[in-house]
Amino acid sequence: MEEIISLDIGGTNTRCALVDSSYEVEAIKINPTVTGTLQGFLDSVAAIIKEVAPDPKVAKAIAIGVPGRVRYDGYIYALPNIHIEAIPLAAYLHDLFKMPVYVKNDAEVAALAESNVGPYKIYKSLYFITISTGVGGALCVDGKLRNSSYEVGHTLMECHGEIHEAEHMLSGAYLTRLAKANGVDIKDAHEFFNLVKAKDPKIMPTYEDWIKLLSQFIQMNQDNFQPDIFTLTGGVMKSADIFFEDLRKACPHSHLEKCAFDQEAGLIGAAVYGFQQTK
Repeated sequence: MEEIISLDIGGTNTRCALVDSSYEVEAIKINPTVTGTLQGFLDSVAAIIKEVAPDPKVAKAIAIGVPGRVRYDGYIYALPNIHIEAIPLAAYLHDLFKMPVYVKNDAEVAALAESNVGPYKIYKSLYFITISTGVGGALCVDGKLRNSSYEVGHTLMECHGEIHEAEHMLSGAYLTRLAKANGVDIKDAHEFFNLVKAKDPKIMPTYEDWIKLLSQFIQMNQDNFQPDIFTLTGGVMKSADIFFEDLRKACPHSHLEKCAFDQEAGLIGAAVYGFQQTK
């Protein structure tokens, strides 16, 4: 059975695995991501590939999801959470292993996982949203990526007369800012959702703002792309039992579901991209 060497590179950990054409993950390895040094980062990616596949030629290609903007040829403009920029990742690995290397933004490869593998592959069009430290999104139609901005988190939105990027109001990291606009000081998203769960009256205006803004964000993408389904993931979805039904009610014209994949989304999605590129 054909295989792809699949990598999911994050700001904390780098995950690497052999993934077969049935999208079964095998020979997985997880190492801390090397940050702050370009050569150290490149060397660490090569090292984990060798750990997973001592003979990389057993696979058709190397496919990678990364948290940053990627050029068509696999050159990465910057990886802010890894504190490096101008990263020739595809060229470096191609020269080293003499095999095809494909690099894509991590939100895009996760969207590929959702639209090609698991319960949501029955839908013609799918819009993937991740809400964590930041906000990302990507559109798939017929199981393939379509032109849509995975920088959608930088869309400008208004709240309380102020204009901010969407992720600066919707993401878990910035819920403290939204609360402060309502005159409430909280430590983090965890405290926010605990207060919402308790229906603490001081936090409910902030919660109502957040649901309204998130529903506007979803409606914007509904209007732009008309997807059959939205799938949502990210850190805030750990609190989905608290807010997800309220969000659904606020989005009556959109079909919202929790993502089918969690930790494996990046590996599965990168493998999907690799197999699509090598056909």
